[in-house]
Amino acid sequence: MDIPLIQIDAFADEPFTGNPAAVMPLQHWLDDQLLQRLAEENNLSETAFLVRRNPQEAAPGEPAYDLRWFTPALEVALCGHATLASAAYLLDDVHPGAARVHFHTLSGRLTVERAGEQRLAMDFPADRLEQITVDEHVASALGVPVLEMYQAMDLVCVVEEPALVANLAPDQTALVQLPQRGVVVTAATAGREDWPGTDFVSRWFGAGAGVGEDPVTGSAHTQLMPYWAPRLGRDRLRARQLSARGGTLECELHGDRVRLVGGYRRYLEGVAHVPA
Repeated sequence: MDIPLIQIDAFADEPFTGNPAAVMPLQHWLDDQLLQRLAEENNLSETAFLVRRNPQEAAPGEPAYDLRWFTPALEVALCGHATLASAAYLLDDVHPGAARVHFHTLSGRLTVERAGEQRLAMDFPADRLEQITVDEHVASALGVPVLEMYQAMDLVCVVEEPALVANLAPDQTALVQLPQRGVVVTAATAGREDWPGTDFVSRWFGAGAGVGEDPVTGSAHTQLMPYWAPRLGRDRLRARQLSARGGTLECELHGDRVRLVGGYRRYLEGVAHVPA
């Protein structure tokens, strides 16, 4: 059995930046164990698998797909960069005349639409943050003072200075013990001359999900926007994720939804040969 494999850098404005995702379109769903092994073999932070829905279930000219995401270790409920990569493949190769594509996922229906040349806008649900007491064990694992801590899809840790985010070298052995999917560390940069053109920065660590550090994490920004938008007094913010590859996201908060805009660059196309 041969399965197409397309690798696309999401939230990237030039080659070798952003977050690589594998996109594997299927004719029908395969066994979950096989999907997990394919994601493990791809060895990227996420592999997206998609199967087209009956065209009658979508609006005319707006295709709809079922979409699932797997890290090398497990299936996740939401992934931003692999959604962007999946939409890039579909709108470039399969539905070049469509303005948008709809995905049915574990996080509900997600819509991705064109937003310029090699740029896409994603409509995601905003996460709810619950403030908790700062866990000093987590702060110790991160190696930085944590001002505030919130529980959402991930553990959100707010620090004072963007330099603390940029220079993080966390204890991954300690982080893998946490029950959360991952830990996102963030700081404000709005109005600072040393961080022009950005409003906040972050990094995301997901040892428990089999991802030491994710280069650019769209789903983290569904948690960060409900935090930063009211504090910075604006519903439109520009975010930068400070991994080694790096990536930029244009973020908008609309009630209980977050709109994420980013670029993409295709890296490779191939075929995976899988035993029947």
